[in-house]
Amino acid sequence: MQEQTYRILVINPGSTSTKIGVFDNDTLIMEKTIRHSTEAINEFPSIIDQFAFRKQTILEALDEEGMNISKLSAVCGRGGLLRPIEGGTYSVNEAMLADLRKGVSGQHASNLGGIIANEIAEGLNIPAFIVDPVVVDELDPIARISGFSLIERKSIFHALNQKAVARRYAKEKGRRYEDLRLIVTHMGGGITVGVHKEGRVVEVNNGLHGDGPFSPERAGTVPAGDLVELCFSGQYYRHEIMKRLVGQGGLVSYLGTNDAVTVEKRIQKGDQQAEMVYDAMAYQVAKEIGSASAVLHGKVDAIILTGGLAYGKGFVKAISDRINWIADVAVHPGENELQALAEGAVRVLNKEEEAKIYPALYIEGGHLHGTEL
Repeated sequence: MQEQTYRILVINPGSTSTKIGVFDNDTLIMEKTIRHSTEAINEFPSIIDQFAFRKQTILEALDEEGMNISKLSAVCGRGGLLRPIEGGTYSVNEAMLADLRKGVSGQHASNLGGIIANEIAEGLNIPAFIVDPVVVDELDPIARISGFSLIERKSIFHALNQKAVARRYAKEKGRRYEDLRLIVTHMGGGITVGVHKEGRVVEVNNGLHGDGPFSPERAGTVPAGDLVELCFSGQYYRHEIMKRLVGQGGLVSYLGTNDAVTVEKRIQKGDQQAEMVYDAMAYQVAKEIGSASAVLHGKVDAIILTGGLAYGKGFVKAISDRINWIADVAVHPGENELQALAEGAVRVLNKEEEAKIYPALYIEGGHLHGTEL
């Protein structure tokens, strides 16, 4: 029996660009990055006010590429800053649209993804989805305890890419993602190490504000006492400390660049400081993976390395040499968010899984709550 072909438009809004792709099932047939000038973006008082402008640029780009939108089967947008929810593909509904417009967990360009997807889909009488938004939170209750009662550990990680590569690995092995115990490490501007246990990310470091390995531009875990001393030294304002932790931390802090390729070239020319810091980043990643393996009692089916840094063979080897005794190491370099969004929509259209309803379940204080729609 021949597989049915579904044509899917995927939309990934960024701060000054909108990436779009058209897929036949999971095969890319068109991709385009629409650049928005700073002047154009600054005309709008808020991110949500950019909605009509961004939608129009998407429709014009599709028309320029000769894409007939009447042939679409679904539209899938990047999930925004919603309430913390479990991973999966969600149907866009009124509750979701209200939270995206309100910015219930913050204002970000990704909030426009579901809104634009819904608007285009409604006009064509087809479904609109989002997939694994940045607010995915599946932490075990024990993983939320920080050791300091005023602070709870949070789930902030590269959910879309981590979940996508885990599913691809499972498919390659002829297994179900829900049956595997994986450690997935996304290595980009931020680095997150997720413990995927039977389809849920039950433990992951906060890749933005917090813990785990340092990365090209983030400090990761730093000694708390020394950080407190620095904060109250009178030398820095709050925003300056935050910038040094996120944006000017990691490689930037030590080497003045967040470009791994530049660092590798410096190492090849004999820069010993660059070599030490780069190896320290690999060391910290390996150490985090080792810690993650303890969550699974050492019973790990595979360790997956992904993200832009996974293109660096020397960096990957430095990590693998330290952790390949735990489990086989699979390398899936890059971060193809458009592909991941399309795959999430296809799983629902093919009835491999059901679309989830937002916000039937949301997470607050480490507990699941029901919300009436």
